This record gives sequence, C-alpha cells and structure tokens, in this order.
Amino acid sequence: MRTRRGVSYPKVINTCCDKRRLCEKTILPRKRAKSSEGTPVVTVSGQCDFFDTLPDDIVLFILTKLGSTASCPADFISVLSTCKRLNMLGVHSLVLSKASPKTFAVKAKNWSESAHQFLKRCSDAGNVEACYTLGMIRFYCLQNRGNGASLLAKAVINSHAPSLYSLAVIQFNGSGGSKTDKDLRAGVALCARAAFLGHIDALRELGHCLQDGYGVRQNIAEGRRFLVQANARELASVLSTTPAALISANWLTWNPLPYLRNANVVGVGVGAGCPLLSDFGCNVPPPEPHPANRFLSDWFSGKVVGAGLRLCSHAGCGRPETRLHEFRRCSVCGKVNYCSRACQALDWKLRHKMMCVQPERWVDAGDGNGDGVVDGDDGMFVES
Repeated sequence: MRTRRGVSYPKVINTCCDKRRLCEKTILPRKRAKSSEGTPVVTVSGQCDFFDTLPDDIVLFILTKLGSTASCPADFISVLSTCKRLNMLGVHSLVLSKASPKTFAVKAKNWSESAHQFLKRCSDAGNVEACYTLGMIRFYCLQNRGNGASLLAKAVINSHAPSLYSLAVIQFNGSGGSKTDKDLRAGVALCARAAFLGHIDALRELGHCLQDGYGVRQNIAEGRRFLVQANARELASVLSTTPAALISANWLTWNPLPYLRNANVVGVGVGAGCPLLSDFGCNVPPPEPHPANRFLSDWFSGKVVGAGLRLCSHAGCGRPETRLHEFRRCSVCGKVNYCSRACQALDWKLRHKMMCVQPERWVDAGDGNGDGVVDGDDGMFVES
C-alpha cells in the first residue's frame, strides 16, 4: 500500500499464520486417505495401504481361520486390539462360532466379567465348545445349575460328545439334586450316544456299566470288549497326535512279568508313562485334559469346595461334589474319590495303583492280565 507521497508501508509478516501453514504441510494426516476408485492410496510415507481396500468378507474369512487355529487366547485378542476395524469384525457371529476351544481357554486366575461375556457371546453365536465350557463353569464353579445344564443340553443337541458324557456323569451322580435324582438308565443312554461319537471316556464308562450291570443288563463279555476298544482308541489317538520323533520305543514294550508291567522300574525296560493298554504291554503318556476340565482343576485348586465336599481325585477331571457323599471312594485305602468309573480307571493306571496296592501283592497275585481296571473295579468302589 502506497501513501500520497508514493512511499510504501513496510510489509508486516504474520508469523503466526506462516507457522500454521508450515505445520499443516509437515504434520502427517491422522486418518488414512481412501480412494473412491478402490485403488490403493499412497500415504505420505510412500507406502500403499492395501488393507482398507479389502472387502469385509475376506477379512472375516481370515479372522475365522485365525480363531479356529489359535493356540491360546492371546493369539486372537492381540489381533483384535490392532485396529478398530479388526476389533469390530473380530466379534462377528461367524468368527465366534468357529473359534477353537483354545481361543477362549481362559485361566481360572484370569477369570473376569469380560471373559464371562466373551464366552457368552461365543455360545450365543452357536459355538458348541463355548456352550460346553461355559456350561461346565456355570454348573460347577458359579453354582448356577439350571443355566449350566441348559448350556450343556444346547451343545448336546449339536451332537457334542463331551457334553453328552458330562450330562451322563450328572445323571449317574444326581449332581445338583438329591440322591434320589439319579437316573442310571439316562446316564447309560447318554454314554452310549457319546461313545458312538467317539468319546473315549464315555466308551470306557459304558464298558464298566456293562460289566457291573450298572443301569443296564449285565454283560461281562461285551463290557470287556468295550474296555479294550477304549484303550485301543486312546493309543491310536496318542500315536496320531504325537510327532514320530517323540515316540519312545518303551511305549510298545512287552514285559512278561505282570508286576513289572504296572510299575515304572528303572533299568528293567519299562518307560515312564501310564499302561493304558496294559493288556498288550503298551505304555503311553496320559491324555491332555479338556480346557474346561483344566479350568475346573485350577478354579478349585487350594480352595475349600464346601463343608465336607470333595473333588474328583483324577487330575484331568476337576469336578467337585454338589452334595455330601456324592462321589464314591476307594474301598481299599478310602483316600481317593471319583465322579465316574472312567476317572477311576484312568487314575488307577496313572498313579493310584502304585499308592494303593503294595508291590508284594502284584507278585503274589500273578493275575496274568496286569489290568487293575477289570478285576479290581468290582471291589474298588463303595458308597460313602
């Protein structure tokens, strides 16, 4: 601007505006730019952002595969916390319905209301494993018997074998009610259905019921056949899931002495393991417990279940009593309690045979078959 004499005023530099323009040019945008044509957008750093152009269907498919193959909850939760879009699509019903049991295998010490709600959302989405896990937690841990049993029944409708076996144990023991609420015929029917679906513990339980005439007409030969079949299935399951490099030669070792077949004696060719196929001299490691049973074991570990209530002594079970004298105890030592014959058979082979029966009795007995389940079960249990 010029004055009348033709002299110009000095130009005033607005430093505030210049600094603001400079900041606008140098500061990176917070939100990613999206192209209306669907082509990748080049960011300020020079990299193309392809994630924003992916359709939701593809992202859901990837998250579904991730949830079904996750080995722990952290594998799935860490992905959901990456961005808002993954967090929103990760809780879609399609993703939650396909989640594996290890995805929501929360530890008892980490149990919270948010974990409870996540399990509930998975069960509402139709995930049968979530229905089974949440049903076991509510029935035994939270003592919500009716809701827990209904979740187990929801999984049973979808032919979930562990839920069938758990309801059979509830029927055998009358859990959540009185002693008169036992329904042995219903328990046998549920066990038969679970055994048909390939559940090993249910097949073993059914074999013991047939041998003892418990809830069904006694048939010793058929029960014996089911027990051998359960042992064979367990061995096949372990061999199919264990890498060949980890398979020890001691698993298929035959020892002609019955008392050495039942003992882990150093230097006699018997390796560490449990003789799940002791009829044939096979030693295999114990089966891995279900995440729901592991949660029960951790939940009641170091806690008092109730006045006079006891836990199942099998380490892979974790079920507690819901009333006094619900479980049966060993008639020899009286120190262990079991919720079912299957748990007693497994624990007998894993550890209790070493603690309950003296080695001298094995030598004197010379029973030939080396299996304490068949010959010892009839006198193993007494009602408490």
